[in-house]
Amino acid sequence: MALTPAERPKILKKRTKRFIRHQSDRYIKLKTNWRKPKGIDNRVRRKFRGMYKMPGIGYGSAKKTRHMLPTGFRKVLVHNLKELEVLMMQNKKYCAEIAHGVSAKNRKALVERAQQLAIRITNPHAKLRSEENE
Repeated sequence: MALTPAERPKILKKRTKRFIRHQSDRYIKLKTNWRKPKGIDNRVRRKFRGMYKMPGIGYGSAKKTRHMLPTGFRKVLVHNLKELEVLMMQNKKYCAEIAHGVSAKNRKALVERAQQLAIRITNPHAKLRSEENE
């Protein structure tokens, strides 16, 4: 049985293109990662026509769909069984993601317990070796 969220609203992003740094296309030493232009005469900062767009609060996602995965769940990082059981009553709203530092042995226990509690896990197959290889 596939676990589905209680509601799955349409996720609408106001902008999907990344904001690129001014003149990062011109110089290799400038990475494309966004940095706010600070110069007094800067065209981007002054919002001249035809220049790059600057990030602003207006590009934020709708509160209802913020941090929502395409499946309709929100992600919670889980390190142990106690943290997993917190999601027991919220399993239609949140899904678990097993943390990177959790061992393969503990991961197996987390996946089994999640199935019992009907909690969806985003990465259930990570770090699990198939038995044919052993």
